[in-house]
Amino acid sequence: MRLNNLQQKILEVKKQKNALILVHNYQVPEIQEIADVLGDSLELCRKAQEANDADMIVFCGVDFMAETAKVLNPDKKVVIPSVKAVCPMAGMLSMITLREAKTKYPDAPVVLYVNTLADAKAEATVTCTSANADKIVRQLGAKQVIFGPDKNLGFFVQKRLPDVELIYVPEDGHCRVHRFIGKGEEAMELKKQNPGSEVWAHPECEPEFQEKADYVLSTGGMVRRANETDAEVIIVGTEEGLIDRLQREHPEKKFLPAKKYSVCGAMKRITLENLYIAMVDEEVEIHVPEEIAKKATVAIERMLEMS
Repeated sequence: MRLNNLQQKILEVKKQKNALILVHNYQVPEIQEIADVLGDSLELCRKAQEANDADMIVFCGVDFMAETAKVLNPDKKVVIPSVKAVCPMAGMLSMITLREAKTKYPDAPVVLYVNTLADAKAEATVTCTSANADKIVRQLGAKQVIFGPDKNLGFFVQKRLPDVELIYVPEDGHCRVHRFIGKGEEAMELKKQNPGSEVWAHPECEPEFQEKADYVLSTGGMVRRANETDAEVIIVGTEEGLIDRLQREHPEKKFLPAKKYSVCGAMKRITLENLYIAMVDEEVEIHVPEEIAKKATVAIERMLEMS
């Protein structure tokens, strides 16, 4: 793989500053190509926890991801290239809504998707990702669980754990990109046009699409399934950035978006240009108040232990 001049400059600065570049699967290809770690939320959480040797962590993802890296590495400098890389779903869960639910259901553990800001994580019993949500809820053994902010991920969990009552905070939290994919009509039409193909849906997709898909998988699960499947055509129900990675790693297969233009604008706020500037200037630095960070650490580390 041949890198362009700006990619090479970024790698030079990385070496000079002993930085670690963490990159989410939804980033643009040219940033994926220079990642130290490329993965989903759970993989990146684990790597952030293990970042002992780096002097600086540069997070190419959205705000809550960089916050999580800072919570797990309070003594390190954590930088995000753009302040505009803000996850809309994370902003849907207000502290008022969360605390009201905790007051109303005092005995219910709180399981929050990692797609939440640090102050919400500080109120959680444990966090989860799309790769482990059902496993985390099952291990708690509770009859009622406060769960948020993604209701579609809640559907995924509820289907596997029908005896557990999920109390949603907020009532209709969702990912705009996965909701945009809709009920999977376009994906199923593509499946008809490509006999022998597979349809994958992310757990953030609408329940109707999850029910139609051949597999419901986290992005990490999709990466693993790509290594296993004999299908030559795969219809991918998640943000299009993952397709860039899958196509690069499996040029012999064909990966199609379940719906065109399924793009996360927040993820795409990060570019090679602002990544380079961020590494040179060591800005924008992420700060999490110590008291919130300590509480959030408990919920995140509990998830990693339970995973």
